[in-house]
Amino acid sequence: MVIRESRKRAKIWNLALALIMGAVLMAPALEAFFPERSITAYNQIIQRVARKYSIDSDLIHSIIRVESNYNAAAVSPKGAAGLMQLMPETAREYGVNNIHDPVENIEGGVRYLKDLIKAFDGKTDLVLAAYNAGQEAIKKYGGIPPYAETIKYIQKIRQSGYDKQYIRRRTVIYQFTDKSGRRVFTNDHNFYQAGKPKS
Repeated sequence: MVIRESRKRAKIWNLALALIMGAVLMAPALEAFFPERSITAYNQIIQRVARKYSIDSDLIHSIIRVESNYNAAAVSPKGAAGLMQLMPETAREYGVNNIHDPVENIEGGVRYLKDLIKAFDGKTDLVLAAYNAGQEAIKKYGGIPPYAETIKYIQKIRQSGYDKQYIRRRTVIYQFTDKSGRRVFTNDHNFYQAGKPKS
């Protein structure tokens, strides 16, 4: 009787463990089917990073929507990974250690995006083409490369909510009063964070 009870408990325990493991393994796949949940979860990160680098959060959302549909576990056939679909070498260049970590991926992707905005004078189509096909392709063709994937990519971003001709590079000015009582103005978010009084 004790052995039968013990086996019954073991079966229940194994079933429960299998269900838990299945839920854990399926979580990234479920993100793809229920992106609304992910949008809410990632919005706070996106807003914070957008403020930090003075990039329009609508643009970041549009890129993530088209690149991964808010699936942090997404990996493309070419090896791009995470929410903003960073290639491993781009991720390394921008200090991303865990390419599937939403905070690191968004931060690295937005830093890369900011460099592209600067390189292509904020011209939306060129910036998006460079994000999709790489800067070298833009240089090679002297503009948007004639790749069907890249042309479709630009159209998708524009249809997903970001249809501006130019990406504005806003300069956010932060102000704080330092320890000696001086009012300090800066456009450096990290300097502001380090210098502002702790609450």
